[in-house]
Amino acid sequence: MSSPLVLGIETSCDETGVGLVRGHELLADAVASSVDEHARFGGVVPEVASRAHLEAMVPTVERACATAGVRLDDVDAIAVTAGPGLAGALLVGVAAAKSLALGLGKPLYGVNHLAAHVAVDQLEHGALPDPCLALLVSGGHSSLLRVADVTTSVEPLGSTIDDAAGEAFDKVARLLGLPFPGGPHIDRAARSGSSVAIDFPRGLSSRRDLERHRFDFSFSGLKTAVARWVQAREDSGEPVPVADVAASFQEAVCDVLSRKAVDAAVSQGIDDVLLGGGVAANSRLRVITEERATPHGIRVRVPRPGLCTDNGAMVAALGAEMVARGRAPSALDLPADSSMPVQQVSA
Repeated sequence: MSSPLVLGIETSCDETGVGLVRGHELLADAVASSVDEHARFGGVVPEVASRAHLEAMVPTVERACATAGVRLDDVDAIAVTAGPGLAGALLVGVAAAKSLALGLGKPLYGVNHLAAHVAVDQLEHGALPDPCLALLVSGGHSSLLRVADVTTSVEPLGSTIDDAAGEAFDKVARLLGLPFPGGPHIDRAARSGSSVAIDFPRGLSSRRDLERHRFDFSFSGLKTAVARWVQAREDSGEPVPVADVAASFQEAVCDVLSRKAVDAAVSQGIDDVLLGGGVAANSRLRVITEERATPHGIRVRVPRPGLCTDNGAMVAALGAEMVARGRAPSALDLPADSSMPVQQVSA
């Protein structure tokens, strides 16, 4: 007997994502991004994102079904990101999922965006080890999580106390005159630069900081240090070496992320580290994490770049796992929760 077919909807930020998953098999992953509409503002505008989701929802659902070669009647369950994220954007996805669940007479699963970033790795590398340690890094989140069961038991070990890593990438890219979103452009520019050209600070890495914030992250000070360095060059009339600044900034971010992730895994006795979120697509983060993990016998799992960024496949993957493990579906009056805690895997 084949596994249930689950449709997942993701609208937590600026991507309208619809995925179709059967078990651990990805059948379709359709994404409509509104990033071009936000680029001129240098960041995501919530109202613009919400309107874009409204316009893209039906075509994206239709495209996913066409890609998978299925009809909506074939779907066995609906999963949707219930939080965290932008309130208005979440509401569009939740309303669409409720309508589909009610109209098709199928169970509805409102799931946590961060847990979905963990679950998506199963589509590429199979079942998750229990437990595993997840380092989730995106524009809105920098989190270290101990995952014993992705459907019920996700424990936060640390998180960002100010700017998330992805947010810092965007802000530094803007300082360097690089396009939005900044992550891919800084990664590309850094390849021709020197990662040791400028000694940028590593936040929350001093002995005193580690006593209170061993597994927490801070990138606000790093962002400010880059801004001051660039301003000093401009004030003196010297050219800004974009590649060197990008490489040195990227090294500072990846150094802290990888070091704390491996430290957390060792302290917890965990042999598997999973990277997720948009910044997990960064080439340097992947390399440095593996270099640090290997001497400890720790395996590193990273989904392909297309599954690291926000997408419907990750929501469908978590929904499919919920169904497979017999978790109870959500009520049809489930809310969109912009600040949904990671410990709450489902609504």
